[in-house]
Amino acid sequence: MARVSDVAYASLRREILSWELLPGTVLAEVEISQRLGISRTPVREALARLVSDGLAEPLGGRGLVVSGVSAENVVELFELREALEVQAVSLAAARRDPAPFLALQGELRDVPALLAGSDPGHNAYYELVTRFDDAVSDAVRNPFLAQALAGVRTHLSRIRRLSRDNPERLNDAAREHLLIVDAILEGDERLAVAATLVHLNRSLTSTLGSLSSTTEELRELEKDVTAR
Repeated sequence: MARVSDVAYASLRREILSWELLPGTVLAEVEISQRLGISRTPVREALARLVSDGLAEPLGGRGLVVSGVSAENVVELFELREALEVQAVSLAAARRDPAPFLALQGELRDVPALLAGSDPGHNAYYELVTRFDDAVSDAVRNPFLAQALAGVRTHLSRIRRLSRDNPERLNDAAREHLLIVDAILEGDERLAVAATLVHLNRSLTSTLGSLSSTTEELRELEKDVTAR
């Protein structure tokens, strides 16, 4: 049975990664405990884990707030991501179990239909990307590399949501992931690395553009709140 603090952590983490809790949002223990219907002690434990993850940070006398996302942060994250992902896909191509990648291959081919539905399957798409990440982490058979990737991917999950209103980019990303999966299934390490580098370059360009637009939206929201 999950501890109360684990449940609180999972709930808050999901809200931050999905942008339900925006950067700068105050994470007040009393409000959170009342909203989740739990005591303040497990909330305090959950918040400490979020700080450790880099998803929350102290801000003067305001206590803890949801950490910000800046262009500088994104570039630094992608620098680390490139080093880890390139090594990971190379090892995955060499050590793979074909079964999970064959399943991913079929699902990635169906992404255009998934995103074109009357109820766009963005959440289903993000779950598919998570399964892709997990398959690569399992295939490398290196717990230290897998752990390092997990830390980076926590922040990537949040950043990916910046493309939430851009189905064109999501379709392109799915095709890029499919090329990586094809290369892994073929055992072609060089092709897997090349496809990954293309994907990372395009993802960074798209993310920085989306971040700029999101930053402007947040500034407008702040102006509206101040004017009330």
